[in-house]
Order: sequence, then C-alpha cells, then structure tokens
Amino acid sequence: MEAILAFFNTLKTKLIRANDWLAAKFDSAFYALGVKLFGHERLDPFLKNTRALYRSGQQYWAETVDKNSDFYRPIVRLWKIFGWGLFFAAFYIFCVETNFLWLMGSMPSVEDLQDPKVNQSSEIYTSDGIMIGKFYTENRTPVGYEQISPNLTKALIATEDERFYDHSGIDLRAMARVAAGLLTGDTDQGGGSTVTQQLAKKLFKTRRRDARGLLGGIPVLGTLVFKTKEWLTAIKLERNFTKEEIITMYLNTVDYGNNAYGINTAARSYFSKSPDSLNVQEAAVLVGLQKATTTYNPIRNPERSLERRNVVLTRMANFNYLTQAEADSIIQLPIELKVKFETPYDGNANYFKNAVVDYVKKWGEENGYDLYTDGLKIYTTIDSRMQEHAEKALETKMRDLQKTFDEHWGREKPWRDEDGKEIPNFLQDVIKRTGRYKSLAARFPDQPDSIDYYLNKKDTMTVYDWKTGGAMVRVWSSMDSLEYYKRIMRAGMMAMEPQTGYIKAWVGGLDYNFFKYDHVKQGKRQPGSTFKPFVYTTAIDDTTYDMTPCDRIVDKPYVREMMINGKMQRWAPKNSNGYFTYSNMTLRRALAQSVNSITVQLTEKVGPKEVVRYAEKMGISTPLRAEMGIGLGIFDVSLYDMVAAYSIFVNSGTYTTPVLVTRIEDQRGSVIEEFVPERHQAIRPESAFLMRHMLKGGIEEPGGTSRGLYNFTGVVTNKGEIGGKTGTTSNNSDGWYMCITPDLVMGAWVGGDDRSIHFRSTNLGQGSRMALPIVGSFLENIYKDKSLDVKPRPFSQPMVKINKEYKCSYPVYEPDTLEFEPEEEPFMPDEIEPSASPLIGPPPPPLPVPSVDSVKKRIQ
Repeated sequence: MEAILAFFNTLKTKLIRANDWLAAKFDSAFYALGVKLFGHERLDPFLKNTRALYRSGQQYWAETVDKNSDFYRPIVRLWKIFGWGLFFAAFYIFCVETNFLWLMGSMPSVEDLQDPKVNQSSEIYTSDGIMIGKFYTENRTPVGYEQISPNLTKALIATEDERFYDHSGIDLRAMARVAAGLLTGDTDQGGGSTVTQQLAKKLFKTRRRDARGLLGGIPVLGTLVFKTKEWLTAIKLERNFTKEEIITMYLNTVDYGNNAYGINTAARSYFSKSPDSLNVQEAAVLVGLQKATTTYNPIRNPERSLERRNVVLTRMANFNYLTQAEADSIIQLPIELKVKFETPYDGNANYFKNAVVDYVKKWGEENGYDLYTDGLKIYTTIDSRMQEHAEKALETKMRDLQKTFDEHWGREKPWRDEDGKEIPNFLQDVIKRTGRYKSLAARFPDQPDSIDYYLNKKDTMTVYDWKTGGAMVRVWSSMDSLEYYKRIMRAGMMAMEPQTGYIKAWVGGLDYNFFKYDHVKQGKRQPGSTFKPFVYTTAIDDTTYDMTPCDRIVDKPYVREMMINGKMQRWAPKNSNGYFTYSNMTLRRALAQSVNSITVQLTEKVGPKEVVRYAEKMGISTPLRAEMGIGLGIFDVSLYDMVAAYSIFVNSGTYTTPVLVTRIEDQRGSVIEEFVPERHQAIRPESAFLMRHMLKGGIEEPGGTSRGLYNFTGVVTNKGEIGGKTGTTSNNSDGWYMCITPDLVMGAWVGGDDRSIHFRSTNLGQGSRMALPIVGSFLENIYKDKSLDVKPRPFSQPMVKINKEYKCSYPVYEPDTLEFEPEEEPFMPDEIEPSASPLIGPPPPPLPVPSVDSVKKRIQ
C-alpha cells in the first residue's frame, strides 16, 4: 500500500512540475507573441496594470469575504460547479457545431439552413402542357402554405406540438414533462420533440450513419449528440423561417408510406385530392399516419388507422380546434379512401419517356443535376394528342394483323428457316437467353432435369392479351408463356416535324408493361426497299451523275460475277413481281414501283461507297458496308434514324437532329437550359425537292406501292401532297413504311420478335400490308382531330430554282404504265450474310415483253 501511495505522490509531483513548465512556456510564448503584435512600449504597461488590478481584487476579496464563515466553502464550490458547467456546456456545443476531432458528426451548413433541400420528383411534360411522368427516389412534389388545408395544420399542431406558436424550436415544458415521466415511470406523457425538431431530423437526416461521428455509436451518448443537433438546428430554423414556412416544410417532407412523400403526393395517393381539399377526417388520417407509416396505414391496417385517426380528432377537440360535438360526430364516420398511387409509367408515351430519361440522365451527369432528386421540370416535344392517336393506330392495326397471323399459321409453328422448315428446338434455345433460365441454372448447376421441371411447371401469371390490348391471367409454365409471346408480332412507330426536329409521337411497342424493348431507337432491322431513296438521292444530288427523276433505265435482269466467301459467284437479284418488263422506266416510276433491278443498276452506276457516304451524312448511324446490295436494304437500321433521314426531303435538304427535350427548368421554374437541334446541309435544296417529288410517285404513279393510303379517309386529297415508300425484307421478316407530309415525317416497322417468325406469303407480309396501315390510320385520325392544326396541304415551294426536268411525259401505251400493284418480294435472307443469299445463282431466263393486247386483257 505504501508503495502505491509513494507512486501516486511521485506522479502528482511530476504532473505539477509539468504543469508549471507548460504554464511558463505558455506565458513566455504569449508574451513573445504580444511583443510582436504590440511592442514592449504598449504591452509592458498593460501587463503591469493588469497585475495591479488582479492584486487589488484579491485584496478586496480578502477584506470583504469572511473565509472562516460556515457558508464560504459551499458557496465557492457551487460557483465553481456553475462556472465549470457553463464552460463544459459551451465547449460541448462548440464540439457539436464544429465536429471537434470528428467526435460529433457533421451539422447542416449555413447554406443548407437558408435553402433546405429535399428530394423532389422530376416531372415530364408534353409540348401541349400535359404531365406524362414523374421520376423520383422519393415521390414528392412540394406545395405552398396556401395550398394546404387548415384542417391539416390544426390536426398536426394538436397532435404533435400544441405550443408550436409559443416556443422558439424547443418546448421546455414538454421536455420537463418527459423527464418527469421517466422519473416516475409514466411513459404515456408524450414526446418532447417539437414540429421544428422533427423537421430538423427529417430535413437534414441528423441521425444518418455518415453524420454520427465517433461518439454516435455509443448508446446513451449518441442519443444525446443526436438530440443536441436537432435542438440547435431547430433554433436556427426558427430564426430563418416563419411558423407557416416551418409547417409547410414539415408537411412537404414527411413520409406517408407507400412511396408517398409530402402532403401533396399523400393527399392524391390516398384520397385522390389536392391537399387544400382535405376535410377534417382525411387530415386526421394523414397526420395520424405520421407516427408509424406501417402500423397506422389505412390500406394495410384500416382498424388501427381508424383508432389513430380518432385519437387525433380527440386531441383537436381538447385544444379547441373542434367542438366536442363535431369530434364525436366525425369519430363515427368510417375512413373512405380513394386510392390512386402514381408510378413513373402511368399513362402513355412510356417508350418515349424512357428515351427522355436516358437523355436527361446523361445531361445531368454532365451538368451536375439528378433526375430523381432535383425536382426538374422537363418539357418535351411530344404532343399528347398525336401520341394518343399513334398508340391507338398501332394497337388497332396490330390487333387486326395478329388475328391474320394466327389464322395464317393455325397450330403450326411460325419459326422457320430459309427453306420454310420449322426450326428444331427453337424455344429450348431461346429460353436459355432468358433471366428465368439463368437463375435456374445458377440454382441447379449440372442438373438439367431440375431446370426442365421448373421451366415446365405451371403457375398463375399475368400476360399480355393482344385481343384486348390489356392483361389476362393464365395458368401457364415458362415454356407456355414463351411460346405465346413468340407468336405475337411486334411494331414501332415514330412521327417528327421535319423543320424543327421535334418528335411528336413515339410508340416503341405494343405495351410497355409487357414489352420493354423499344423498336423506335433500340431496335435495328433490315429496312428493305425503304433504303432505296438513299441510292436515288446519291444519283440525283451527286454532281458527278446529276441525274433527274425523268432519266430512264431499262428494267432487265442484273447478273454479276463477284467474290463471295472467297469464291466467284453469280449474283442475280429478282424483282418483286417475279419478272422483268424490259421497259425503259423513269427513275420516278422505278422508285414508285420499287423495281429492284433498276436500284441495283443505279447502285453500280454511283458506287456502293457513295451510297454509304450519303446515307451516313443523312443520319444513318448504324454500320454500313459498301456492297452492291446496299440499296436493297440489307443492313440493319433504326426507325429513329430513318425518320430523321427522310425529313431531309421535306426540309430543303437540311438534316435536323431529332429533338426530345426543348428545355429543362429547376424546381422554382427557372430555365436551366434550352435545347436546339444540330443541323447541317446534307443534300442540295433542289435535290431534296426532286426526291420529295419522287416519293410522291409512290401514290401518284400507276403501280405505286404507297397507293394503299387511298384506303384511309382524308389522307390522300386534292388539297394536300403526300409521299411514301414501302419496304419488305427476306421471307417477309420486316415490313416498313416511311411517309412524308408537309408537317410530319412518319415511319413504322412491323415484324416478329425473331427474324425467323414471319408470314409465308408476301401478299400478307409486305410493308404495304403490315406497316402502311399503321401510318395511314394515324394520319386519318390526326387529320380528323379538330384540336390539332395539322391538315392535308401542299409542300412548300422550293426556295431555289429547279433546273432539272421532273415532270416526266409518257407514251399512251408504254408498257411501264400498267396499272397494277406488284407486291414487293424480299431480296436477301434475314439472319445470314448477303453472300449466302438464295438469290445468288445463274440468271433467270429473260421473259418476253408483254404485248399491249395482253396488257389490256390483264387490266380488264
């Protein structure tokens, strides 16, 4: 024991010496600093006077205070405790405010307090002012105080903070009540947090892990630190904002469950009302819900929600916000919900919304904005009325086509190879690419029987019903579902203003809920004859050839020896009608009737490389190779690129990048950025006019492949001009239609999910039968819509002089004036390289030129 005491005495002596040494060093350092700052002349008199004052104070204390009094030591001790208490309190607050030594965690900055940020939904609007989507991590759209029902404010104050208007952030009476409850064991005294403190906690997330600090994880001490932060923040909020602003921020911040954040979303989600329309009982439900969003949720736990609502009503009566009679009457009423929860993909234009999201996310990464949290207002080019007409046209025409497709195949399997034979194990191979198969393969490695068992196990599932355009419930296996979906034809459509580049309608598929793949921009398929205008544009625009629509080429077999897969082989493409007329056809009529032989001869004349060059500067972004078959559409393209490219013909040769978004505003309505399309002159204005005239030939020329538009009321009239081009690919795998009008350029694609799924008959599977009806129906509907200022009208007159001949003259009985409509026939296989085409081989024997008499008999 003596050794221990000796050790501590020694330690005490050393600590005293160390303290004296540190004090001396500090005094000397302080004195040296004072000398540098003030000099000896000022510092020494000041220190002398200070010491004299200190000594006189000591003397006064000794003369005035009786140190031998019984009360002297207790009073001194109390003053020391009080002084040290003040010091430690000030030091503690300093540590909390500054996160001293990273002990306490971060506090909100001055900027945060002056302009608090909450996650807000970003909203997407159409060009005609309709909101079509909200994207968020928290579905929140804040409102102002004037948009909040007084019933909400009264219910909130009565339930959560009855002295809200009397305190400055901290309710000392409530804290004393809680402390008394803890001492007496009465835990039903209520909480001590004010609405402002709760706002501080929710707004700045003071208890999040990255704001805890080193002491935050210690149970009792961590809670004290959190509470201190909330107290200090609450006081600052009260200094910066009015009581009404605090109430508004609180109601806009609260989580109401079911991904409804803020009073605006909650009111619309649970009661389909705006927050200023809520009655007393509805306000009481939402205020009561704040205590526990699951326990008191009116959907999940209606009985407990009712009990909680009645507690709120009782407290409102206790604090005179309601009379007792009113409260008793309302308590008898049931909770009447009118639930309508929002999702980002409510409404239409879902494929377009996805494209907008991708665009804005990329823009946000470059400019420091977050689509899901920053409350952006995104104004797009889409027109809600045109979009609705486009979706209706695609759904209606695809329902008719699907019915024909099912009747065409019956019980036979539609997946066929190039020889028309059913592809063996097609579904078994396809399902291996699905997520369902991959998850089963990971679960049952090297157990194919188990995988097969679950793939064929039947269960209840919701699938797309093409007959109604909605959903239906079936008891199917994964294999059953796959077979059903593979039989459903797919489609896409896009419409764009050629002058502005504004996309007015975008339909990427049948139904976004069931088919996420976008056939406008994401999908890329062979365009068939819709690619021919690129060849004709090259011939007309390139000054080396400088051809005109009235120049003539003979429709005759084209046979060439070329290197294919390392071997010299014959290439002999066929015409769609199966024979050659040997007519000396104008380019306009050749394009109108989609004559393959003339397109190939033109391609040889201008060179495939030139066709590739023109296609790329006209906006085709997918890889193209300089091959002789390029003009027949053997390389994949997107509908998005094709519509933009065709717009050049209407827009005086100028290529305009398609525009999805016109401007983006912040949550306060200030414009962050406005978007203008990129433009460049792709072809000469004269060439654009001539190509426009050429495309009109599809409707005006005998045998034109666009004459199906006459079947749609008001589309082809004497008042307006319109042009178009059909396209069909190998084995009828893809059907296309591109259409130009003065106000809109449109395109549609139709085909199977796999290229091996198609009609056997070109009569059914050509572009004029599959894709043209969608565009025709769309135009018919928008021309009928009186709210749209889109009517048939002539194309604008060219701004330049047209020097080339384009009004072609024809002999009366020239063979190529026959009024029949040849069906387009595919020119290349769909899933193999052009070199493996069955069209390669010896040339067919020449057919005799039809006589005039035989032609007349055929027409009759």
